[in-house]
Amino acid sequence: MSGAASALFLLDIKGRVLIWRDYRGDVSAVQAERFFTKLIEKEGDPQSQDPVVYDDGITYMFIQHNNVYLMTASRQNSNAASLLLFLHRIVDVFKYYFEELEEESLRDNFVVVYELLDEIMDFGYPQYTEAKILSEFIKTDAYRMEVIQRPPMAVTNAVSWRSEGISYKKNEVFLDVVESVNILVNSNGQIIRSDVVGALKMRTYLSGMPECKLGLNDRVLLEAQGQAAKGKTIDLDDIKFHQCVRLARYENDRTISFIPPDGSFDLMTYRLSSQVKPLIWVEAQIERHSRSRIEIMVKARSQFKERSTATNVEIELPVPPDAISPTIRTSLGSASYAPEKDVLVWKIKSFPGGKEYMLRAEFNLPSIRGEEAAPERKAPIRVKFEIPYFTVSGIQVRYLKIIEKSGYQALPWVRYITVAGEYELRVM
Repeated sequence: MSGAASALFLLDIKGRVLIWRDYRGDVSAVQAERFFTKLIEKEGDPQSQDPVVYDDGITYMFIQHNNVYLMTASRQNSNAASLLLFLHRIVDVFKYYFEELEEESLRDNFVVVYELLDEIMDFGYPQYTEAKILSEFIKTDAYRMEVIQRPPMAVTNAVSWRSEGISYKKNEVFLDVVESVNILVNSNGQIIRSDVVGALKMRTYLSGMPECKLGLNDRVLLEAQGQAAKGKTIDLDDIKFHQCVRLARYENDRTISFIPPDGSFDLMTYRLSSQVKPLIWVEAQIERHSRSRIEIMVKARSQFKERSTATNVEIELPVPPDAISPTIRTSLGSASYAPEKDVLVWKIKSFPGGKEYMLRAEFNLPSIRGEEAAPERKAPIRVKFEIPYFTVSGIQVRYLKIIEKSGYQALPWVRYITVAGEYELRVM
């Protein structure tokens, strides 16, 4: 087991200790405050420095959230990555309790903060940091019960993310496969950035302690099981699982097996860095008619199969900041001028695959312009959209099994959707 943390500190923006908890008695608050104050004075901005600093026999690990620094100190050879992740989990816990983590919320709730610090770390070793479970026996004053609270079973067993005794009249599981497409196209029409970030988002409303098994059209899995691949298979890469997934089982036979938390969570995230064809391509031409009028012609083309349809399409086209009196015509959808953002917004509710639509707009410009007018900014065209029942990667859920000792039948629901992430075309 890696070395333990000696103490945990919450400091203000000037490096002064607000709250601290001593776990091993070998690092004092005075030492930590002196070190951090020296770091700020010497380096100016701790965010520009490494989050792990060794000083006088003590290793300090810290992160910043708003106007608060969270820091651990250790005299042992600790796992820095583990403790930094632990600090981020503490931020999530505090935000769950106080809505936002900042100096004022810590001062207003220092009693609850100390209770939490006693539970989430024991003798310098991180324990459980599931806010929903902690809230069952560490309650704020507004929700404190008069009866004596006992820690739920989730605290003392291996499934720390789920309480026992959960019951629903109707047992259901909702699984959304959401892929976000990031595209950046330069002024020459070349794709300089292209990737897909995906997530399997679950909402579980299941009684008891269910065992779930999920199968994907993963090529490695199908080959390991000796099955012939039917349809498209995928090679998953850069995968991150929720802590509920049994990683040893996945590494052994690629089976995704887990006891799910109650409610909403991300079961898995992944990234595909292969070249992605822009799903909606936009071309724009600007023509200047003297110095008093410009005309913009835009073509938007969907580059996915006809059986799919993009919804809630929104194309933001930059226009000169001094443009006035727009006249706009579209072959589909509606367009409006948003002068506060210097953009023309073209909205299309339903954009079928393999189609092309056009927009024409005319703007008047001030007739008098300075001889040395500032060069026009080259803002990109930004595109937003959703494509239901479609994924770029081709990922498919082959099965989702729910097994619980009581034998109830659960209804799994699976949806697929692709959305635009950072989708920019610098083609104007």
